Amino acid sequence: MKLDPFYLIVDSAAWIERLVPLGVKLVQLRIKEKNQAALRSDIRAAKAICARYGCELVINDYWQIAIDEGCSFVHLGQEDLVAADLAVIRQAGIKLGLSTHDETELHTALAAGPDYVALGPVYPTVLKTMKWAPQGLYRITEWKARVAPLPLVAIGGLNPDRLAGVFNKGADCAAVVTDITRNDDPEVRTRQWIVATQPWR
Repeated sequence: MKLDPFYLIVDSAAWIERLVPLGVKLVQLRIKEKNQAALRSDIRAAKAICARYGCELVINDYWQIAIDEGCSFVHLGQEDLVAADLAVIRQAGIKLGLSTHDETELHTALAAGPDYVALGPVYPTVLKTMKWAPQGLYRITEWKARVAPLPLVAIGGLNPDRLAGVFNKGADCAAVVTDITRNDDPEVRTRQWIVATQPWR
């Protein structure tokens, strides 16, 4: 499976409506702390927008709702993976991405048979407090050797200036949150990411 090299991660359908029409082809909807009705509403809206613009939608965590709503891709963290029913996810034909931060998590992820593996944080990140130190570029090469032929997603502290280093070390895809969502002009920044990732598209 080939992923677009630019992987946008946002927390609402409003962000997807705002940025996907600019040319985003891979987006994760990562919502925290919403009730079921609001979750379903956002997922339905995001799915419709992504279908309209030919963008792959990945649902973070809520795999049961993703199945109910006919989504095709979910991403799970390690804690979510423990509680997930992988057999049901696979039976529904849903692709699976998994987060990893250390050797133990990588072993757990590969045993689950994912469609991609994410490694982070590559650089320091302001999104959330991490118990893991920044992985550094060297870890990307090590992880890629371990997960190949699966795609490797790099995440954490990325910006357009850091992309060449990340891809040259073996990442297939670069995920971004705050460099876009906390930018003064998210639309301009999104276009910059699309251009910057073009050599690996």
